[in-house]
Amino acid sequence: MKKRMTSLLLILTLVASIFAVSGCGKDKKEEKKTEEKVEEVAEETKKLEKITLNEVAHSIFYAPMYVAIEEGYFEEEGIDLTIVTGFGADKTMTAVISGEADIGFMGSEASIYTYNEGANDYVVNFAQLTQRAGNFLVAREEMPEFQWKDLFGKEVLGGRKGGMPEMIFEYILKQNGIDPQKDVKIDQSIDFGSTGAAFSEGKGDFTVEFEPGATTLEEAGKGHVVASLGTDSGYVPYTAFSAKKSYIEENKEALQGFTNALQKGMDYVQTHTPEEIAEVIKPQFEESSLETITTIVTRYYEQETWKENLIFEKESFELLQDILDDAGELTKRTTYEDLVTTEFAEEAAK
Repeated sequence: MKKRMTSLLLILTLVASIFAVSGCGKDKKEEKKTEEKVEEVAEETKKLEKITLNEVAHSIFYAPMYVAIEEGYFEEEGIDLTIVTGFGADKTMTAVISGEADIGFMGSEASIYTYNEGANDYVVNFAQLTQRAGNFLVAREEMPEFQWKDLFGKEVLGGRKGGMPEMIFEYILKQNGIDPQKDVKIDQSIDFGSTGAAFSEGKGDFTVEFEPGATTLEEAGKGHVVASLGTDSGYVPYTAFSAKKSYIEENKEALQGFTNALQKGMDYVQTHTPEEIAEVIKPQFEESSLETITTIVTRYYEQETWKENLIFEKESFELLQDILDDAGELTKRTTYEDLVTTEFAEEAAK
């Protein structure tokens, strides 16, 4: 973003200098040289490879990507990135399969579902961004001694059936001896992004919230974060970047540049404080105060949300399938080598 602005400013400055030169009656050669420089800068801007990314949600949870945008890392790698928010993995996957988006950013379970449905030009994961769940359990009252058994007999506003947030939640319940079907009432009737409002209006005893939803409820005095699903579920491949097999085969250079830019964003969050990260990504979240963004970044930072590199390991993929299987959402297991490529992430990590 910064680099693109710099290029535009340079073009404007050079254009202004043309008029200045013309107005002062300076040598025509100098004027021509300036015009050529403008054309050269404009041509460089044109050379950027256009990529459309559809993200499952626009969240501080994905801070390394927004750092890469705001610090101009994509432009440095020759990428002109356009981001569209899909508001759900199903919608993001549809955008990728249809060709509306070049790259999808979503839970990797979507790639398994699509593959098992028999898609010919199926979607392959090439970079993993987060290694922990990004949602939190919010209660109506402060519960400093909260234990998962406190959910027995309670109503919880959950996520979409078959989605990572809901499956991770049920996975944790089972790990703590709670039957999601019998011991807890999980309301899955509310749309993604609307659970916080429903909870504020009195629906449910607890709600599972993504950020900034969890912090917003706290700041409004409507709820209190009592547990992190990311901490209690352990390391899981929560979100990854993927593209159709054909796109990967035909756009290797562009994908390498895209992955290199992401790795620079990952490096930044590993070497800077939550306060510094929040300052950089603030333009992406104008509706939130810097204080709120810092609070959220700190939560994710302290639970080691972001990997040091983008390599999607086989062990993580198998764990993901275990979670899907446990949730009754896996019709058959798929092969890691079919749905994951690590060539771009490995190169970016060098």
